[in-house]
Amino acid sequence: MPRIGVAFSGGLTATEIADCAERAETLGYESVWVAEGHGGDQFAVLAACALRTRRVRLGTAITSVFVRTAPTIAMAAAAVDELSGGRFVLGLGSSHRVQVEPEHGVAYSRPLGRVRDTTAVVRGLLRDGEVAHEGETVRIERFDLWFRPFRNDIPIYLSALFPKMLELCGEAADGLILTRSTLATAEGARAHVAAGAARAGRDPAEVEITSLLPTSVAADRREAFAAARPGLAFYAGFFPRYNRLIAESGFAEEAAAIAAAWAAGDREAAERAVTDAMIAATGVAGEPDECRDRLDAYRASGLDLPIISPFARGPGAKEKFLAAIEACAPR
Repeated sequence: MPRIGVAFSGGLTATEIADCAERAETLGYESVWVAEGHGGDQFAVLAACALRTRRVRLGTAITSVFVRTAPTIAMAAAAVDELSGGRFVLGLGSSHRVQVEPEHGVAYSRPLGRVRDTTAVVRGLLRDGEVAHEGETVRIERFDLWFRPFRNDIPIYLSALFPKMLELCGEAADGLILTRSTLATAEGARAHVAAGAARAGRDPAEVEITSLLPTSVAADRREAFAAARPGLAFYAGFFPRYNRLIAESGFAEEAAAIAAAWAAGDREAAERAVTDAMIAATGVAGEPDECRDRLDAYRASGLDLPIISPFARGPGAKEKFLAAIEACAPR
């Protein structure tokens, strides 16, 4: 059966996400991932999913290394891992300055070092039950656990877009979480992961390559693309790194137009600058059969695990998530 995951990034309550996770497991999905942002505490949501499922892996996609301390992340990961019987995957990432500083009041600096240090602290604390760390960005005199983790080696996946973080993934992670990938993304990412793995004396084949894929499914292709347009405008307009990603994916002119419109406060112009070609290239959109074919193409391009990421807000959001889960289920 083809492997597939599903990710949630807000729009639903914790109970609704657990309902969807239970349905996804029934349909053959192999993993369920929860973002955080403004959508609720991801570890609490995943704990609810753990109690409603028996087989699927449960992961964060991603946990920001800036808005929680490294020991707090380790303890939260251990709690969900125990509740799920060892099915948890910790997805870590640097998030974005435009979120961390104005929204959380936390200084954002040296993201690569922060991810490296946090990974080391989490691994050491879970492995040994205590940790001391003198790193580039994280310094801990001593922290010890007052409980025994269910597993002392929880898989850690890192979110990465560009070469330095991709290479760190090869050095230190069990998996890579890409986002808004094109069919050319996995091949290039693997090369950077392999470079990092070589420096650490690791086998790059041990690093699983996954990608979050914005997903919009409808009976009519135009309707599906229209529903996907606002999300792409937001990501390319609000987040500088995602704007760069879209530009480097072959849409430099469109990315510049979106950024300019967003900076001017013209959200409608930003959405108009999002072309159908951009939507088609960086996610999964269209009628159900078209979406399944697209997922097959991503697998053939080198992704070990495509992760659909539906988007819906407001009344009827749960039904839209379930519809996408049903439509993209393994054949």
